[in-house]
Amino acid sequence: MSRLLLAVCCALALSACSRPEKPETERPPAPQANATLPDAETWDDASKREKPATELTQAIQKPLDRARSVEATTLEAADQQRAAIDAQEQGNATPPPSDQ
Repeated sequence: MSRLLLAVCCALALSACSRPEKPETERPPAPQANATLPDAETWDDASKREKPATELTQAIQKPLDRARSVEATTLEAADQQRAAIDAQEQGNATPPPSDQ
């Protein structure tokens, strides 16, 4: 009796389930955001575009220029370190110059 009741309950549960309906493919989806195009006057006005571009360019170039200025010092220190290592490997241990 309990098996029959279980089978009937499962059959009812499965019959209540149905396949989901297929979405319509003929109609394109509606756009989600409103895109606004710039005015022709604003777009063509170079003076309004150059100021932010200049500030952006300066913001990008400033750390790059700083890195380039430090690069020579870093390469020189690396060359001195390589020379000291080579000297120690050859048995010519000389104390490195102190920069204090």
